[in-house]
Amino acid sequence: MSNAIGRNWDEVRKELFTPEEILESDLRVSIIGELIKAREEKGITQKKLEEISGVKQPVIARLETGKSNPQLSTILKILASLGKTLAIVPMELESNINLNS
Repeated sequence: MSNAIGRNWDEVRKELFTPEEILESDLRVSIIGELIKAREEKGITQKKLEEISGVKQPVIARLETGKSNPQLSTILKILASLGKTLAIVPMELESNINLNS
């Protein structure tokens, strides 16, 4: 492993993680970001989201900070309460990530 000083994060993470791990991390960040954005667009707090979704506020907080690995059912409850759904769509992979190798 070469010295990380003077290198950007993308270079370092490509050295430390597999393409699959990077993709999973990026997807997780994207989903969490969209969930936070949906809540904020509705102008509601985590506490209010607890009231309308039935998911406890500390669970929502851990999800939003990436400190938990919630079940799909939990994510779907939150999204439904925000008037959103989860869609399966084609990914746009960076040209340097090849999952078939």
